[in-house]
Amino acid sequence: MYIDFSKLSPTQTYHTIIQTVIPRPIAWVLTENDNGSHNLAPFSFFAPVSSSPPILMISVGNKSENDKKDTARNIIEKKQCVVHIADQSLVEPMNASAQSLGYDESEIELLGLTTVEFEGSALPRLKAAPVAYACEFYEMKVIGDAPMSLLFLEIKHAYINDEIAQQGEDRLSIDAGKLDPLARLGGNDYSGLSESYTLERKP
Repeated sequence: MYIDFSKLSPTQTYHTIIQTVIPRPIAWVLTENDNGSHNLAPFSFFAPVSSSPPILMISVGNKSENDKKDTARNIIEKKQCVVHIADQSLVEPMNASAQSLGYDESEIELLGLTTVEFEGSALPRLKAAPVAYACEFYEMKVIGDAPMSLLFLEIKHAYINDEIAQQGEDRLSIDAGKLDPLARLGGNDYSGLSESYTLERKP
């Protein structure tokens, strides 16, 4: 099958991409609303893009043509967020947190999730998430007709559950099987790590 993307609608393009660029990691992003409550939302257009400085990127669409989603609005205005990596045990609340709520309503309160203080961060982290990154807003690039806001986030601090991590002589080693991260497929499908293997890199 040959596909000419110039002949696809934005919806057709979206569904083609998300069903082939798989699996995708999920950024479960906590931000602060104007009333001090916390917004929580998942994004699978998400990737690490730099290690020096340590930068993550999430791509966030608008609610409507001129109305940004709460996550983007909060990050742009307050310059901070916490990006979580969820494991398989959190799939139900993670999926439920994608629902649309009014601004200043909290998914964390709605879903009964527990947060704890995050050292080095003005925002808390989700207690149950095995990985959390405290991030500051770095820059934004707006692309496309939709449009999409590419939010670049600089990692300032991280929490990693001790049960999945081991400090080596010169680097941290994370047990991917114990992390057991959620991954996004197409449609309403998700995946975990069914198998992993190691390949030596050619010199």
